[in-house]
Amino acid sequence: MTVSLVSDPSEAAELGGAALEAPELWIQMLEQGVLYEVGALFAASPLLRSIGRGDNHPVLIMPGFLGGDSSTLPLRFHIRSWGYWAHGVHGGRNMGPTPRMLARLDERLVKVHSRHSRKISLVGWSAGGQYARYLARRHPDMVRQVITLGTPIQLQPQDRSSMSFISDRLEHRFDPDFRRLTEHEQGTLPVPSTAVYSRSDGVVRWEACIDDVDDLHDNVEIRGTHSGMGFNPAALYVVADRLHQSEEDWRPFHAPAWLRTFFPRSESCQHLHRRDDLGSVTATPSPTVEPTDPIERLRVIAARERGDT
Repeated sequence: MTVSLVSDPSEAAELGGAALEAPELWIQMLEQGVLYEVGALFAASPLLRSIGRGDNHPVLIMPGFLGGDSSTLPLRFHIRSWGYWAHGVHGGRNMGPTPRMLARLDERLVKVHSRHSRKISLVGWSAGGQYARYLARRHPDMVRQVITLGTPIQLQPQDRSSMSFISDRLEHRFDPDFRRLTEHEQGTLPVPSTAVYSRSDGVVRWEACIDDVDDLHDNVEIRGTHSGMGFNPAALYVVADRLHQSEEDWRPFHAPAWLRTFFPRSESCQHLHRRDDLGSVTATPSPTVEPTDPIERLRVIAARERGDT
């Protein structure tokens, strides 16, 4: 696993570790594959819509950065076809975690909960998943589960994505407390969650999109792009599987045998470790003490590969 660093090492040192850069350019180029994912969704739509009916509980779907409810139309269409109340945020374009945006999402969650008098499943695409986890921490009594699609849940302020050049210009409008602590620093999410990610994500590094795995929190890897998460048939299948679970009996995702080729073996944040190059198998590594925090471990690995340690 190769992890790049910021161009200014002193800046990373000041911030307490090596920062993660955006995915490599060749991976960013793979984002053009979103067109194939849209076509695949049209082909797979009849099969996806044939999935059994759900229990009619409400689902709130949140778009990614710079997106609006129109970007989640295919996702909401299929969720409705599975027998759920699919709701958009009705908040206009997502321009980042401004105080106004966070207050609007909070109000929307309370309104949907009051309308149905049932716990709500939250589905967040990219930055929308950060909002979903934010709401779950604020209102665990209203949230049934959280499903994130390509969400950089472990991203720290000094880390970079391919959209950082835009978010940097809007950051002065963001709520300063929203990303003050990382998800890992805030502790385990109080509701069940599933993090869907792709190693070919061209917007954020996949390592930042995975969570600690336990009995109520799971990661699912798919093959696809970041921009196509809301259209990817494999991602939609995971959403359907998660929504179909009983509220009292949440279980990790297990793909049926005939679909396992679309779901590679997933990683856990606890298990991030360095993959040594094949050429160095004869070398005898000196013993090192790795940090216990999995995100800090990833940053130490990055610094080591660059030669800073």
